[in-house]
Amino acid sequence: MPGSVSKNSSLAQSASTRITSGPAEWLALLECAAPRVDIGRLAGLLENFLNWPDLLRRAENHCVVPILADRVRNLDDAFVPTEVRATLRESRRMQAIRALQLTAELFFVLERFAEAGIETLATKGPALSVRCYGDPGMRQYSDLDLVIREADIWRATRTMLDLGYQPRVPLTAIDAKKIPGEYAFQKPGTHLLVEFHTERTFRYHPRPLCIEKVFERRASVTIDGRDVPALSLEDELVLICVHGAKHFWERLMWIADVAALISSGQPPDWDRAMAAAREVGAERILRLGLRLAMDLLGAELPAQVEANVRSDHAVSKLAAQIESRLAFHEPRGIGMLQRAAFRVRMRGGFLAGAAYLLRLSLSPTEEDWTPDKKGNRPAFLDAINRPVRLAKKHRRRSNR
Repeated sequence: MPGSVSKNSSLAQSASTRITSGPAEWLALLECAAPRVDIGRLAGLLENFLNWPDLLRRAENHCVVPILADRVRNLDDAFVPTEVRATLRESRRMQAIRALQLTAELFFVLERFAEAGIETLATKGPALSVRCYGDPGMRQYSDLDLVIREADIWRATRTMLDLGYQPRVPLTAIDAKKIPGEYAFQKPGTHLLVEFHTERTFRYHPRPLCIEKVFERRASVTIDGRDVPALSLEDELVLICVHGAKHFWERLMWIADVAALISSGQPPDWDRAMAAAREVGAERILRLGLRLAMDLLGAELPAQVEANVRSDHAVSKLAAQIESRLAFHEPRGIGMLQRAAFRVRMRGGFLAGAAYLLRLSLSPTEEDWTPDKKGNRPAFLDAINRPVRLAKKHRRRSNR
């Protein structure tokens, strides 16, 4: 963390090439989320502005409040109003408490799964926070994400039941081999939520994920002095880019994660990262995540990787659209046709993109099952229902 800055300090000029146009509140948020903060530039933005309620609202919407709180805590009081500082301090305290609870639960669940002989890998959550920021409390997250094999889902379910959790996916649906968006378990009377992902729930990967290769490439992350089994750095990078693309990169947190992960003291092996992306057909998805990290947050890449990213003209256009939407708070939801076009372009090539879109459009999740969510209806009826439901859902969002 940079040292304290007084209002009379000279303001350093940013050497980054990231975007410098947009509302002052957005630019200040970008500076905070950058992996290498220009504290002088941040102080200048805070000095010459500012609508603090709008900045705090943007930080909350983009799930970067802990990062904002950390970046401004050593600034002189002249830059940060007392009431804002108190609000950020309280938000950071609550997130730290939440992170401690979830981290303790992560250790507990992993121990029980190890005893049951179920191999498990952590992703996102506290593991990603440590990888990106060196602190499990620096990301905003409200659940735990774990990767297991689909073949182990019944044993995992029994283990979670033994731990006092209740499945959100009906057992009848698991019996019928229905595939939800994720296998979620909630502990009654608490806010504890654990989500399991398998090779079959990673439906937004353009090609099926080879789960055995993911386990072969496993790594470990040290959290509070304990080694936690986790995805390899390269698989994690691809996964968070796929997740960001799934949600059309609507939150700055996802871009900040990419920027921080590739800018950490142990950056990814780029040959392995590109190979992992090729395995699942996510090359363009990865390039878009990297382009956003460069444009918005000044993340630096090796020259050859940067040239590869910048040479993709489709990525350049998509990145510009996303950056504009983020900066100017465009109120309308993304329409169905825009969503469809985005999915097609993410795959690269019209035929491959159309096949990817068709598969996503006809791959039902629990939202497409029978009204009581028991999952008793034949799968082909769920598949037929899915595009109709999606059309209604996104029409409502677009109208709002």
